[in-house]
Amino acid sequence: MTLVLLRLIAVCICVRLFSSGQVDAVMPFGCLALRDGRSYNSLSDVTDKYEIGQVLKAKEFCELCLVKERQTDKVYVCKKFLKKDGRKVRKAAKNEIMILKMVKHPNILQLIDAFETRKEFFIIQELATGGDVFDWILDQGNYTERDAANVIRQVLEAVAYLHSLNIVHRNLKLENLMYYRESNHNKVVLRDFYLSRFENGSITEPCGTPEYLAPEVVARHRYGRPVDCWAVGVIVYILLSGNPPFYDETEEENTDMHNRIIFCRIVAGEFEFDSPYWDEISPAAKELVCRLMEVDPMLRITAQDALSHGWIAGNGALEKNLKEGVCAQFEKNFAKAKWRVRGIYTHRSHVQLCTIIHGYCVSWPALILQAEIIQEICSSSLIVGKTLTVLKPPCICTPVTNKFITAQLVPCAFSHMPSGFYSQCPQYSSLNSS
Repeated sequence: MTLVLLRLIAVCICVRLFSSGQVDAVMPFGCLALRDGRSYNSLSDVTDKYEIGQVLKAKEFCELCLVKERQTDKVYVCKKFLKKDGRKVRKAAKNEIMILKMVKHPNILQLIDAFETRKEFFIIQELATGGDVFDWILDQGNYTERDAANVIRQVLEAVAYLHSLNIVHRNLKLENLMYYRESNHNKVVLRDFYLSRFENGSITEPCGTPEYLAPEVVARHRYGRPVDCWAVGVIVYILLSGNPPFYDETEEENTDMHNRIIFCRIVAGEFEFDSPYWDEISPAAKELVCRLMEVDPMLRITAQDALSHGWIAGNGALEKNLKEGVCAQFEKNFAKAKWRVRGIYTHRSHVQLCTIIHGYCVSWPALILQAEIIQEICSSSLIVGKTLTVLKPPCICTPVTNKFITAQLVPCAFSHMPSGFYSQCPQYSSLNSS
């Protein structure tokens, strides 16, 4: 009873302070203040400062779009979280803002601005234009262990920095690694912090992508920073072989049975350096993978210690070209698996769809981009095939030969359009093959 009275007194004092103006209720970026009837940002606060583009991609918790700052013409990426989508979405938005306000590191996409209206959260960040690490590897003529080690070194530096702040990322995966600039594929940046948490000894809820989960997460034990190191180990394994360390080909992917088999293997730490994919990989690389993917989190190497490992800091990484074998497995595994984020990223003046339809990867100029196209194409099945770029309907060319080819292939990309699409978007009616 006494405790309840003390809490009521404390609440009354806080209310009186706020109402009297002795405590400033307006916090930087607006989003981090507790919202209990006080002022929100208006949508005009956002649109007066930024020109907001079309929705480019719908993710699990948010929508992505490009924004241009009106005063400077600088382009950024914006995440829009809709409050109506539920408590988890609201929590994810607040969580990401809180974490991003604390971190400043060259290998982490920085927070530029944030707003909270009555209906949405807006998180505006730096725009990485270099594309996914995955796509860069596929585009290279030569790809070596040293290239992979350079990627992992930067990831470990970002993770070690986060861990120094007692922050657990909890969603490290290959899809969350991007090159910062298209013109310079040296700098790798880490994104997506909506699942990040402060390590407090009581984290138990499982979250993340199944294939990257650490044994203690799968087993629903208390966990902390070592889960990120396990995920880095999974990334190293994929970068060097093109294969996931834990897989099952007997069940359809993303089914309960498939995930159950994967989880059993993760808990047991059952992974192999399969031949022929690992035959020419250095002993140093294998040793680092084993130390990162140690089942016992107390024995698992830390991110800071991994930076001193011979494969990262020494001469343990070989210069042999792995391109042919790794890329063949990449295309096989990422084409049939659902891990790959089938979305978009900016590429020069285009917004490119990283998905393959009827054997073709299609890139749509931003000027003709429609949200309906993205949503439908991103839900299509992935089939490995050639890469084509749509310059303007109905002309297409191959980036390899740069020659125009017949427009008959363009309707292939539109064959998955939902009913009513052409009536809503008459500018594409000439491409209707039905």
